[in-house]
Amino acid sequence: MVKLSDSDLRILRKLARDGRQTNAELAEKVGLSASQCWQRLRRLENSGVIKGYGARIDHDALGVPETVLLELAMERNEGVEVEAVCEALARFPEVLEVRMTSGDFDIFAKVVVSGTRGYEKFLRERLYKLKGIRQSRSSFSLRCYKNEISVVP
Repeated sequence: MVKLSDSDLRILRKLARDGRQTNAELAEKVGLSASQCWQRLRRLENSGVIKGYGARIDHDALGVPETVLLELAMERNEGVEVEAVCEALARFPEVLEVRMTSGDFDIFAKVVVSGTRGYEKFLRERLYKLKGIRQSRSSFSLRCYKNEISVVP
């Protein structure tokens, strides 16, 4: 775990809201000189606290407006490792997120599709071809109230 200063946390909070601002803009917002801000930013990147930068994509504009929350329970006697299924799911372009979980289900995945027909196609062409899945449960997300990439304490 990396020890973070108050300045580091201010930098992370501002970047979480807008990762495209210039170093000069960021420095002004967090109350540092441009040089100090750049050095802290490089340290946060090199230490792995900042893993990268990306864009928030409007899935409606891409024709995949529906988000499906998928839970999977694995067979225990087939020797299929949960990790292997997680890695296979992570390779599918429709899958936004894959997590190994505890509880009744072993895997959680977030999938974007073009409605129920798009989800049926995902099930037929992708999910049902994976070995070792005992049970699945799907829920269509009706509305998203918060979708943060990261949280800074």
